[in-house]
Amino acid sequence: MPAYIPDWPTLAAFTLASVILSLTPGPDMTLFLSRTLSQGRAAGFACMAGAFSGIAVHTAMVALGLSALVVAAPVAFTTLKIVGAAYLVWLAIDAIRNGSSLTLKSDRKARSSLKASYLTGLGINLLNPKIILFFMTFLPQFVSAGDPDATGKFFFLGALFVAIAIPIVAPMIVAAGWMSKTLREKPVVTRVLDWLMASVFGAFAVKILTTQTR
Repeated sequence: MPAYIPDWPTLAAFTLASVILSLTPGPDMTLFLSRTLSQGRAAGFACMAGAFSGIAVHTAMVALGLSALVVAAPVAFTTLKIVGAAYLVWLAIDAIRNGSSLTLKSDRKARSSLKASYLTGLGINLLNPKIILFFMTFLPQFVSAGDPDATGKFFFLGALFVAIAIPIVAPMIVAAGWMSKTLREKPVVTRVLDWLMASVFGAFAVKILTTQTR
């Protein structure tokens, strides 16, 4: 197996987390479904392409920035992972307390080009400080401090996240009407996803904290 590919347990954990994150309603899904309902599937897919482009940028920033930290200051990187674990705990608690956000608005008057939809999707990721913070704390949980192949692993995990998310999000856009109706009329579905997300994040947090205190 190439050095930039994490071991199988790490891949399994990352895949599970990525699936749950892709299914959980949030700003991205709200944009995809709303734009699809109001302007058609092409606009929804353009938004999705923009959002995933933003993820690629975040991945590059994390890979290049945190990889340097791994080499220069492994202790600082470990500290970042612990802080990240605390942030994941907060996300888990927030998911249980406040639930997922899904506010669908259909505005057929304000039609936009596919380019505009793409830029909207890109902007919702690049300009959202919560997403920046999330990627800086989420990806490091799957890379060890001092790992000489950290850069490659960060890029691989970022690409894997997109590869996992596309076949999950794309059918949601195709079935936007049914999807939005289900999420709005059956809150139990989103609550199940909230608890799943909270469980996964909590498990990651416990894992990293117990590992660093051995």
